[in-house]
Amino acid sequence: MPQAYDAHAPRFRVRPPANWANDPNGPFRWRDRYHLFYQHNPGAPVHADMHWGHSSSTDLAHWEHHPVALTPTPGGADEAGCWSGCVVDDAGVPTAVYTGIDRNHTGLGAICLARANPDDERLIHWEPQPEPVLSGPPDGLDVVMFRDPFVFRHGGRRRALVGAGHADGTPSVLLYDCDDLRSWRFMGVLLDGRDPVATRAFEKGATGWECPQLYETHGDCVLVVSLWDGNPQSTAYLTGRLESIDDGRPAFVPRAGGRLDHGRDCYAPAVLRDEPADRTLLWGWSWEARAQHAVDRAGWAGVLTAPRVMGTHADGGLRVSPAPELELLRAQPPFVNAPSDTPLPLPAAYDLEIGARAPASVTLLRAASGAELTVSLDPAAGTVVLDRSDWPRERGDGSVAESGPLVLRAERVPGEELTARILIDGSLLELFVQDRVVATERIYARTDDTAELVVSGGPDRVTGWAVVPPRHD
Repeated sequence: MPQAYDAHAPRFRVRPPANWANDPNGPFRWRDRYHLFYQHNPGAPVHADMHWGHSSSTDLAHWEHHPVALTPTPGGADEAGCWSGCVVDDAGVPTAVYTGIDRNHTGLGAICLARANPDDERLIHWEPQPEPVLSGPPDGLDVVMFRDPFVFRHGGRRRALVGAGHADGTPSVLLYDCDDLRSWRFMGVLLDGRDPVATRAFEKGATGWECPQLYETHGDCVLVVSLWDGNPQSTAYLTGRLESIDDGRPAFVPRAGGRLDHGRDCYAPAVLRDEPADRTLLWGWSWEARAQHAVDRAGWAGVLTAPRVMGTHADGGLRVSPAPELELLRAQPPFVNAPSDTPLPLPAAYDLEIGARAPASVTLLRAASGAELTVSLDPAAGTVVLDRSDWPRERGDGSVAESGPLVLRAERVPGEELTARILIDGSLLELFVQDRVVATERIYARTDDTAELVVSGGPDRVTGWAVVPPRHD
């Protein structure tokens, strides 16, 4: 049975009330309501029996849970699971485009469709289509991984990306034309792991690129992939241009890239081009960094990150910041609004901003041994360091993996303030530096740890708010 109260459980981010959640799927805006789907096992907190969970919101702060949206069809192409994909507006009908796995699964998925009732604002009822639109990868490719469709528009037509891995260990993103969503034509490989920009930008190798996402923002195009080598590893991005070559086929020309999230606990991000607000939103999956016996006792596993607003800088670097709607969750007045030498107790969920022109640090958690969880800012070096050394991670087999300091580097601007924003919700920590770097970490406080704020050095400002159910002004 799940614990009656679990201090590690995030209360303000999207996750099901119990059992398993992983990849965000099909973020979608329909009639001024945001819909967010995710991989979900409704029967147990383990990675199996994939359905699509579903939540929606009008403000990105308060989320309403809905019944399961997609369920495997006995005897169908998704009999062994409804896996990752996207949601698009198909001539006024919300349509899920997702990976189906059948009972004879060999690592290659089928591309399936399900359609919602467009008159239902909350999109509760979904009707799977009887046959997949694509039963597998194109003939003649040595593809051993094929999944996670993402549909976008380019050149006045619908196109789709599919994540892939090849038998020789090369990851790639495959490109399709799918203008009517039912007839899919293979157009070639959009990009693969042999690209020199990708090779330089991605610090970890991969045998497959999962969950490809593509969005354009103010002249730049951003390709997001999740690095898979038999297990999930990390997330990466490339900025560049999306061009049309002779036959009208899109070609992605990268110019820069790197880690999308610099923490250890974010994977499989999904994006929404939020046209009414002229912005791109992104959510990721934060997995559990604790042993399975602890997960079983808690009765839940997995949470989605806070929504992030994505863009690019002039140098091709990533621009990332928390969605401004999260400020609806801030309790007024702030529990701290100036640097103070006096320790202050911290709530289970809070939003903390720090700005400094001189070295400064904040302590967030203190162990009985005296060790501290700290965030330290060094404006001269342009670094923010999260020291979580005394909060080691449990592996699934119960062994312990040590943790050390995490160094986040932002662009150094002499004389200007270095800023950090820390979002804490139970065990979920999201750290944003300037508007360039983000790291997602899971920190499981022990029962004898003390959660209190201690400010050191010379910050210019420290402001913190308890996070509470959203207000509606």
